[in-house]
Amino acid sequence: MNNGAADGALTDSHPTDPRPTDPRAADFVRLKRLHAQAVRDSVALVRRIRPDDLDRPTPCAAWTLADLLAHMTAQHHGFAAAARGDGRDPAHWAVRPLGPDPVAAYGTAAEQVIAAFASVDHPDRACHLPEFTTARTFPARRAIGFHLIDYVVHSWDVARTLGLDHDPGPELLRAALPIARAVPDDDSRLAPGSAFRPGLPVDDTAGELDHILALLGRSPSWRAPGHSAGPAAPHDA
Repeated sequence: MNNGAADGALTDSHPTDPRPTDPRAADFVRLKRLHAQAVRDSVALVRRIRPDDLDRPTPCAAWTLADLLAHMTAQHHGFAAAARGDGRDPAHWAVRPLGPDPVAAYGTAAEQVIAAFASVDHPDRACHLPEFTTARTFPARRAIGFHLIDYVVHSWDVARTLGLDHDPGPELLRAALPIARAVPDDDSRLAPGSAFRPGLPVDDTAGELDHILALLGRSPSWRAPGHSAGPAAPHDA
């Protein structure tokens, strides 16, 4: 994700130290749990990729599945570095060519970013996110929210590319929708390599996932050429 600033929708903004009875501490624990679920959902889907799938088109304009997988892997490395306090180094965010076993490499990177954010002990700990801006840092709760919304959407991207449906589950969707609403819909979405395109209209009666997708420039009706929707991929509860 390389667009504006969306606030973590599960916490308030008071800079008090979280204590065991502080609601912000409980919210932060929940946010990290849901983040881990979103990332592991993506791992379950990526494990279904076969080598001859990598050239398939994706809902991300001009990206093949190989391009998308390289981007997703790089973002795990970058956000893991941010969580560890080393996010200002742009080398951590570099998109690299896929190696001989991109599925295994992706799984390793996913577990690294989950572990890195799990180790963050305060929602306001500063994270450097140079893909957003080098002028300031972001509190950890917002960095986790950025990464969470990326992987709710990118999991759907992978699923649809493979001709699958994807159901993140109601708790994750409820958490993700306000984050998606807070992502600025500005000219940054038109930049080359932007993970999100300008928002699309969606019917008010649509479900939460469809609203999230449309807010972030995805058509919920997108299907890979030659594929109709298949069974929903499993997700971690």
